[in-house]
Amino acid sequence: MDTSSPAAFVNGALLRRYIGQKVRAVVQVIRSDIGSVTGKSTDDQQIVVKGSPPPSLTTFLEVIGIAESDNTIRADVWTNFGDNFDAGNYNELCKLANGEFRHMFI
Repeated sequence: MDTSSPAAFVNGALLRRYIGQKVRAVVQVIRSDIGSVTGKSTDDQQIVVKGSPPPSLTTFLEVIGIAESDNTIRADVWTNFGDNFDAGNYNELCKLANGEFRHMFI
């Protein structure tokens, strides 16, 4: 496992802490355009993901990339997570990974 450039687990609220840094987030796809996807984060905030999304998108999508602003990620990696995903559990993971258990996450 490459640990040289870890990506922080983020939801919409946590994204602003990591501007200019590598992050990973799960979004529920609202709209897909050429070169971007608009989605809802696991804490119900709107996030715009820029880059080249896969041609076929599922309802939920994990993206890894650089946080450009408090609501924008420029993604390098796009992974379809299917049409059924527990956004609430992922949101709790984001809180733990940025809170008291931060030391357990790379």
